[in-house]
Amino acid sequence: MSSERPLKVLVYSDDRTTRESVRLALGKRPAADLPELEYLECATEPAVIKAMDAGGVDLAILDGEAVPAGGMGIARQLKDEIFRCPPVLVLIGRPQDAWLATWSRAEAAVAHPIDPIKLAEAAAELLRARAAKLPATT
Repeated sequence: MSSERPLKVLVYSDDRTTRESVRLALGKRPAADLPELEYLECATEPAVIKAMDAGGVDLAILDGEAVPAGGMGIARQLKDEIFRCPPVLVLIGRPQDAWLATWSRAEAAVAHPIDPIKLAEAAAELLRARAAKLPATT
């Protein structure tokens, strides 16, 4: 798979250190069998909506602790409004908030503080499923 186009990952948080932690945890590729990643960072809800509406995003990682717009509310909105919405992974404040991630319709959740191994595993699983659905490039 590694010769295919890069997979685009949108990373949303109002906190630049959280966005940086996500990028560092995933690196160029979260798993050897995946294409390289290309990151699109967003610090505001309008930027997320605009980027997602434009298309081309393969995975959205949304910070559920972001303010004023939390990632779980944005995730639910995206799932309601975007036909064939790409997978969403939410960063939750604590493991007990997993039920909120379910409400948001996110496909996966990882708790703060970000565990690079858990985040990479969850992202890789979602990206593999997404890549399997994408048309082949020649």
